[in-house]
Amino acid sequence: MALEIIELVRAIRARDPARPSWVEALLCYAGLHAVLWHRLSHALWRLGLPAAARFSSHLARWLTGIEIHPGAKIGRRLFIDHGMGVVIGETAEVGDDVLIYHGVTLGGLSGQPGKRHPTLEDQVTVGAGAQVLGPIRIGRGARVGANAVVVAPVAPGCTVVGIPARPPRGQPCQEPAIGYGLGAVDEDPVGDQIAALRGELATLRAELAALRARQPEGECAGV
Repeated sequence: MALEIIELVRAIRARDPARPSWVEALLCYAGLHAVLWHRLSHALWRLGLPAAARFSSHLARWLTGIEIHPGAKIGRRLFIDHGMGVVIGETAEVGDDVLIYHGVTLGGLSGQPGKRHPTLEDQVTVGAGAQVLGPIRIGRGARVGANAVVVAPVAPGCTVVGIPARPPRGQPCQEPAIGYGLGAVDEDPVGDQIAALRGELATLRAELAALRARQPEGECAGV
């Protein structure tokens, strides 16, 4: 446990631009506390004590604002930055050196038993407010943009943004801004989709107007 605490503090100090002191990282980062508390909850879960494990994780959520199901598998040096509102489901798997920002959900799409939550490989970054849903795999070193909704696998090293998440402007992989997985500052995936819908609507209106113009004068539909 002492070794893991040292690893977590080092990860925080290395990856947080605020560069907190050792004391700050140890005492003032809810993400560190949530991970350590999860170790206890997960141990109880593996011992076949689900009620005790769930109660332990419930206390951790109350204290940190981070909900990690005791059945979830968490790797080493997970850094949950800020952390408030993070939810990690029962069958989720998180690799080593993963960075997760606040408001992230690693959730499921099905109420059926079995694997229903995502797997994050090593060195994945998930931006604030992102939703990663279903038994999908996010490849090593991939980055998920802020507020993205991911429902399909992401290849290693790739960046995805938007709803549904995809590489910026259709390109295969791009280097994102640190932390949030965003590409160029002028990219707006949601705005692009709205613009496409507006274009389709204008086309449909033009076609409807043409059909009405060809209809014989005085002719009534259904007569």
